[in-house]
Amino acid sequence: MAGRTRDHANVDIGDNRTMLRLAALAAFAAFAQPRGVPPSGYAGWPAHGGGPDGIRYSRLAEIHRGNVKQLELAWQYDTGDEFRGSEMQCNPIVVDGVLYATTPRLRVIALDAATGRLIWSFDPNQGQPRNRKYRNRGVTWWQGRIYVAVREHLYALDARTGRPVPGFGREGRIDMRLGLGRDRELQGVSLTTPPAVFNSLLILGSAVGEDLPTAPGDIRAFDARTGEQKWIFHTVPHPGEPGHETWPKDAWQWGGAANVWAGLTVDEKRGLVFGATGSAAFDFYGANRHGDNLYANSVIALDARTGRRVWHFQTVRHDVWDRDHPSAPVLATVRRNGRIIDVVAQITKTGYVYVFERATGKPLFPIEYRPAPPSEIDGEMLADTQPIPLKPLPFARQRLTEEMLTTRTPEAHRAVLDVFRKLRSDHTWAPPTREGTVIFPGYDGGGGWGGQAFDPATGLLYVNSNEMAWILRLVERRRAPRQTTASRLYEQYCASCHRPDRKGTPPEFPSLEGMSAKYKPAELESLIAKGTTRMPGYPHVARAVSALLLTGEDVPAEAPPAPTDLKYRMDGYNKFLDPDGYPAIAPPWGTLNAINLDTGEYAWKIPFGEFPDLAAKGMANTGTENYGGPVVTAGGLLFIGATNHDRKFRAYDKATGKLLWETLLPAAGNATPAVYQVNGRQYVVIACGGGKSGAPSGGSYVAFALKTSTPTRAEAGAGR
Repeated sequence: MAGRTRDHANVDIGDNRTMLRLAALAAFAAFAQPRGVPPSGYAGWPAHGGGPDGIRYSRLAEIHRGNVKQLELAWQYDTGDEFRGSEMQCNPIVVDGVLYATTPRLRVIALDAATGRLIWSFDPNQGQPRNRKYRNRGVTWWQGRIYVAVREHLYALDARTGRPVPGFGREGRIDMRLGLGRDRELQGVSLTTPPAVFNSLLILGSAVGEDLPTAPGDIRAFDARTGEQKWIFHTVPHPGEPGHETWPKDAWQWGGAANVWAGLTVDEKRGLVFGATGSAAFDFYGANRHGDNLYANSVIALDARTGRRVWHFQTVRHDVWDRDHPSAPVLATVRRNGRIIDVVAQITKTGYVYVFERATGKPLFPIEYRPAPPSEIDGEMLADTQPIPLKPLPFARQRLTEEMLTTRTPEAHRAVLDVFRKLRSDHTWAPPTREGTVIFPGYDGGGGWGGQAFDPATGLLYVNSNEMAWILRLVERRRAPRQTTASRLYEQYCASCHRPDRKGTPPEFPSLEGMSAKYKPAELESLIAKGTTRMPGYPHVARAVSALLLTGEDVPAEAPPAPTDLKYRMDGYNKFLDPDGYPAIAPPWGTLNAINLDTGEYAWKIPFGEFPDLAAKGMANTGTENYGGPVVTAGGLLFIGATNHDRKFRAYDKATGKLLWETLLPAAGNATPAVYQVNGRQYVVIACGGGKSGAPSGGSYVAFALKTSTPTRAEAGAGR
């Protein structure tokens, strides 16, 4: 049974012709049974993802299939904040005609949503290096306040003026390192996705480091007025809490991550908050965390008032593949046997979609626990089975084989075949190895942080997916003795991402060469101590490693104590590419998928994006890596940017996947759009930040509307 289902999945997803033949029938079935008018609301964009349910849906229909080709630039606002390698992933919100967003340097801006005119700007980065890279996916609005996370602080700003609100924490901000039950100075905690709101509570996860030592990924609620912490849910359970037995007994004192970094969604009627956690640290070798490691890699439903666990489901047991959940759960409604069921749906990096009844956690489709191979790495103990939903079939290919390698040129094929035959790729859950294991789908999915869109009128879930293979190798750490040197600390804590030679894997993990030309000593020491983007903070080694990078001086230092001292690290984040820098696998390299959640069947599936240089040579429609998500509207449209290389913003027919409109953006739109209305006119806006996969960086917000007025261009960088 297991093998038959798995083979069926490989054929159904890998064979685009089969999918296209089924598309027309499935699309007709989805639209032949109308589900009625969507509930009230969905006319604005007041929250990240459009609303508390995170479905990224708009009932606005002024822009529709028949007139979408008449879209034009309505306004453009240039932040002037971009720099080489910067990104802008923000899904802006719109409240009472004002658009609130962030810039590549993490200024918070308020714009007139009809014209793009700057109203105010708040800069929390005084004294910080101007080229520090941040990731931020938006802000939260509540009762005239804007909440935004910057490094370890959560700010409350007056929505009218942009000034910090007195009475919220200390001088308008709270320190998110407090309240975790550990030494604040040793915790690297930030937030990439804005808090969710329930009543007067701000509920949030965190972004923490992926190696040890790192902070726990606890889910917390704060009073929106005062910043006081009201409750906490321990994702590494403490003694006496359910799940404690799935970790070593003392792991609650040193274990880390298992964090909700992609945001939370709220069922306001039931008073439930839903989050999906990431991997436990260290991501790739778990010899010091034997067990399933609840609540890592889990979909969790909590009582929003108290933080009490209502139910959970762990989608990956004892993760050593970096299979953290890439997006917040989406709260949807499905039709089953003539009745409407409220569900929560979770996309994954593996390409599977898990669907549960919202109140109970009961799976909507059968889930089968399939055998997984053991590890040959000393000290590791992997789970013997992993849970696989039988429907929907995965939206990404599951295992790389020789037949799937690139044939772009004979030379490229020979080169990647030679590499492939030295790697392990015999199972979806092939364990990490010393010689190298293919991770496919890769570390960035499958599904990504842009999330998914759900159409309550049709029951279709829309997901964009990456199709990229990566190579994971485990190598021994040069473990530092208690009394050690800066170079040994660098080897232990920094080499996994930035490599022993300090050349990194740009642009995701930059080179650390020539740091004296980029940073002053205090700046670099602060960066290492506090962390940035995916890098955790290492305050205990910051001074020594900073001196090493700036001067080459290998100063004496002191290493932190075990049990976070592990024997193995990975040798860097390595994409499997051909000699010319293109994916080592055959297309599609990115897809866009429409899944009927009523039935678990696909309505349609298409390649998504292309490389302009390959398209010019006749190799078009290959799909590309893509970051950012879709929005779907009552006008029959799906809007999405996301593609890394072609800089396009597209509108598709949501019923069929037919491309209806596209335009070229100033930089790649690696963000999720927002749809809103001001003075009776509908707009679609997207952040154009670029910076992924070596693409040029940008810093613009671009809004489109139907041709009724002269486009405007806000003054670049006004009010900075």
